[in-house]
Amino acid sequence: MTTFADLDLRPELLRALTGLGYEEPTPIQAEAIGPLLAGRDLLGQAATGTGKTAAFALPLLQRIAPDGSAPTGRGPRGLVLVPTRELAMQVSEAIHKYGRELGTRVLPVYGGTPIVRQLKALQRGVDVVVATPGRALDHISRGSLVLGGLDVVILDEADEMLDMGFAEDIETILDGAGEDRQTVLFSATMPSRIAALAKRHLTDPVKIELAREKPAEGEAPKVRQTAYIVNRAHKPAALTRVLDHEEPTAAIVFCRTRAEVDEVTVTLNGRGYRAEALHGGIDQEQRSRVVERLKSGATELVVATDVAARGLDVDTLTHVVNYDVPAAPEAYVHRIGRVGRAGREGVAITFAQPREHRMLKAIERLTRQKIAIEQVPTVADLKARRLELTRASLRESILEDDLGQMRTVVEGLAEEFDLMDVALAAVKLAHDASGSTADEEDIPQAAPPKPRDRDRDRGSARGKPGGGKPHRGLDGPTTRLFVGAGRAAHVRPQDLVGAITGESPLSGREIGSIQIHDRFSLVEVPEDSADLVVTALRRTTIKGRKPQIRRETARHR
Repeated sequence: MTTFADLDLRPELLRALTGLGYEEPTPIQAEAIGPLLAGRDLLGQAATGTGKTAAFALPLLQRIAPDGSAPTGRGPRGLVLVPTRELAMQVSEAIHKYGRELGTRVLPVYGGTPIVRQLKALQRGVDVVVATPGRALDHISRGSLVLGGLDVVILDEADEMLDMGFAEDIETILDGAGEDRQTVLFSATMPSRIAALAKRHLTDPVKIELAREKPAEGEAPKVRQTAYIVNRAHKPAALTRVLDHEEPTAAIVFCRTRAEVDEVTVTLNGRGYRAEALHGGIDQEQRSRVVERLKSGATELVVATDVAARGLDVDTLTHVVNYDVPAAPEAYVHRIGRVGRAGREGVAITFAQPREHRMLKAIERLTRQKIAIEQVPTVADLKARRLELTRASLRESILEDDLGQMRTVVEGLAEEFDLMDVALAAVKLAHDASGSTADEEDIPQAAPPKPRDRDRDRGSARGKPGGGKPHRGLDGPTTRLFVGAGRAAHVRPQDLVGAITGESPLSGREIGSIQIHDRFSLVEVPEDSADLVVTALRRTTIKGRKPQIRRETARHR
């Protein structure tokens, strides 16, 4: 068994780890610390909760303070880029704790707070800056953050920084850092753009992919994974129905867009849940309040986008809910990694439309774990569940509460009524006080499309000739996607249909008109699936190339 002492860490760092109660390195620490101490660049895939902060922080501290004292003079020697304010604070605090005996000076730098204090701290001198890309670039432009003395640059949660639109900022920062620096990149997922970033800025990196921990033979999985196949119109009702049945202590409900976050939050609060929204439109002060209320138990549900939930690490979290199937299977793995830790059982729930069933299969292939398809609880199921909870509450009261003062009430009623009738009336009052089932109708159970139906849809779609291809069946809002390849690249309608149906959950009949121009093409798809299709097409090739894929802009209309 590897210990921290086996990793050739300085005595000061070993003492700090012992004081913090660290007994042995996690897998990512055991694999990453050695190469980083040797000065190698590193490309690591690891999710939140795997211990990757210590994996990069300990070698960083050892490198920048080789003589046991904090260096001064030439600006910071370490720069850690992170996507959110919360993560900047967490990483900064961790580095400070690990490097306390070395006297290492760490400064978190992020937006939403006065820049004057940061300017003063940088002027006094710091050893490590932990920053969000936007605020780091602001300081670079002011001349307050000098990159020339950097020995180490670390990108933490790189995929999320790119998703938040920091790609150009990151490129600018890396281009401005010294060429002989050590560069470390950690990401929960490894899409092609992360690989491209690593290829440009990392030199012969050590590659580490943290495999998912497998439960011991005969041991129940730490995360119970279930999915419900429901039509889009019934998803709000299905969500509240499942939450009523599950009764989570603390849960995160993931949505794709800000608008959906707000809609779901309103629905849950209308149902009597304590739910709060978390997305990019919420300021930092309000965000901090939401996070603290979830941790303290004042809020039981947070409805969030992936980006907004970064850095949100709650020990009491019992459930993760995917209101939509994540576009990338890796995102699903990252989300559910927030529950089932430290031996506690967690629950991962996913709501899928019938056409998204194939995406669930893709997730199963990646995780090598079965996602159980369950039926949405019926009204009868909820009533039975509430009766069981009433029985449990009464049993607990009988065993633990002092009921002596209630005896006179029962004895008085028993003189007038049968004792069983008195008990039934008391149980009814307790049952009614626990709340009532608002839904009076069962939710229609949807089924995934049969494979032969999908094949028939795909085949009929590919057989359509010509440059335009109107389809019936697009009975909801639609949008058009821009594909940066057209007749000049020998693109045909069937090429686009094949790419979309092969990489996304859409079938041929769900694709509308297709217009092929010389240099680009326009494809009509359902509005609620547009982002999924864009994400899917960006992962594949069309006619051997990877054209630009995005929503259509006005100049192409």
